Amino acid sequence: MECQTNKPGVNCSFMTKNGCSFEGGACVPIVEQCEGCGKVTEYEKGKFCTVYPYPALKWKKGHCNFATHVKIEIEKDEAGKKINPLKAAKRASRKR
Repeated sequence: MECQTNKPGVNCSFMTKNGCSFEGGACVPIVEQCEGCGKVTEYEKGKFCTVYPYPALKWKKGHCNFATHVKIEIEKDEAGKKINPLKAAKRASRKR
């Protein structure tokens, strides 16, 4: 259904016949870390994420997994080879 709160005219998966079903009744504007992301769209009431209704929650424990402007560094060992993250996690858990 089309959003009737913050993004009028936009097809939103949270809109129902009774209004916005998202917690709080409307999407929340983006946070500072979202600036520069390709998934941010500007509307009359501000800038909003097109993928997630509460962007601050995505940045709480690190970087947002939807962010298009964040570059993740790939770890390399001494020989310059890429490290498999699953194997690295297993090795780290054995050392504890």
